[in-house]
Amino acid sequence: MSTPRPVSPRQATIFPEIPKGDVISTYDSYHDAQLAVDALARANFPVANLAILGNDIRSVERVTGKLTYGRVALMGALSGAYLGLFFGLILYIFQPDNSGILGVFLAAVAIGAGFGMLFGVLSYAMNRNRRDFSSVMQLVATRYDVITEPQFVQDARQILIGDQPQGE
Repeated sequence: MSTPRPVSPRQATIFPEIPKGDVISTYDSYHDAQLAVDALARANFPVANLAILGNDIRSVERVTGKLTYGRVALMGALSGAYLGLFFGLILYIFQPDNSGILGVFLAAVAIGAGFGMLFGVLSYAMNRNRRDFSSVMQLVATRYDVITEPQFVQDARQILIGDQPQGE
């Protein structure tokens, strides 16, 4: 039987936990929560004891545009060109004779762009009626709590109250 050992920082990231503590303040945007932590940092508060906790997480998909064959071909060509660029760099590194490498490099980029365009257009043609738009998916919280250990809550609140502009 083995004895349990303390969790190392590396293992802590493998098994994430929700931070524990008391709420100092609550904000409607992540940016406002960051500003509060910045204010605490400027006041020499021990910020290693803070956490910003997002609550009521929502999935937001922002539509960025309509897909067309031309747009899909361009996006496929660009991603394929990046793959070709990678392979061209690999060939450059491992080629014993570097004469004529520019031609090989350009050919790898062009072939990558061609295959990327081909696969992009074929994929779009097969899924044509299911998804005719491009989008970006984000996770957004409806509110953000700045939390800390109970012994630091009052000090943090005093610092944040003193940091507020006059008249609010």
